[in-house]
Amino acid sequence: MYRRVNLPFTLYEVDVLNACDEDLVKISSELGLALNLDEMKAVKKYFINIHRNPTDLELQAIAQTWSEHCYHKTFKGVVISQNSIVNNIFKTYIAKATEEIKPKWCISVFEDNAGIVEFGDGYAIAVKVETHNHPSAIEPFGGAATGIGGVLRDILGVWADPIANIDVLCFGPLNIDYSKLPKGINHPRYLLKGVVAGIAYYGNNMGIPTVCGAIYFDEGYIGNIAVYCGSVGLLPIDRYVRNVSPGDAAILAGGRTGRDGIHGVTFASLELNSDSRSGLRSAVQIPNPIEEEKLRRAILRIRDERLASGITDLGGGGLSSAIG
Repeated sequence: MYRRVNLPFTLYEVDVLNACDEDLVKISSELGLALNLDEMKAVKKYFINIHRNPTDLELQAIAQTWSEHCYHKTFKGVVISQNSIVNNIFKTYIAKATEEIKPKWCISVFEDNAGIVEFGDGYAIAVKVETHNHPSAIEPFGGAATGIGGVLRDILGVWADPIANIDVLCFGPLNIDYSKLPKGINHPRYLLKGVVAGIAYYGNNMGIPTVCGAIYFDEGYIGNIAVYCGSVGLLPIDRYVRNVSPGDAAILAGGRTGRDGIHGVTFASLELNSDSRSGLRSAVQIPNPIEEEKLRRAILRIRDERLASGITDLGGGGLSSAIG
């Protein structure tokens, strides 16, 4: 199913055109795409229409863009409960109130790296919160630390200066007996210590305090914890620039790309079990707050000297999400 392409670097053509359903599932599993059969069929249909097979690189780009982390399939999907059916939680509950009210003090909502609201005296507040559940369940210190690092980049990704972090953490009961834990599940005490330490480590190394948050314990979080990481930044409104034009040069800046964090967004679409947990630790990126602090200072100087036409966070989706 894989044919090496004659190029100076490693690239494979993947035969999805002739793949049966079983083959499609196998391709998704072997390449770590985390796409189900229906999604793989949609990929196959697309490449049938353009009369060629995809490369493994193209499949990886599709998988990360279509991942739970990047595309939010749960929020956009149909949720069926005992009492109701909700088509698209995001539109029905999360975005609906803002769209109905249309407050004038909302400068940017649901369209950039972070939400931006007017604060006063020419300043705005940028706010971003996201979950880092799967990474923190696999590697609590690194998962939580990179969760904070990600939202800090999102604040910087709208030209704001991060000034405070927030978090909401949900774990299983701390007094649960080890014998009652499902196979492969880390004890809540271990997870709590790692998550709290990771959040503190990243913020402290950048001089950004965690100013508020919440913690909750319930048996429902034994199998998969919930780690909400958030950050708040201050932004001079006249420095919020989104004026990118064709022909502008794109500059990629930040930490070195290593083997850590590979499939970081696609594995978030997987169901965690005893088998998957043991082999996914490398999907959690190694936190690097010192490098991000350097980047923070550079971004703010670029902003204040008006040297750029736009900015975005190169998050888990990579270049194909950032500029694709």
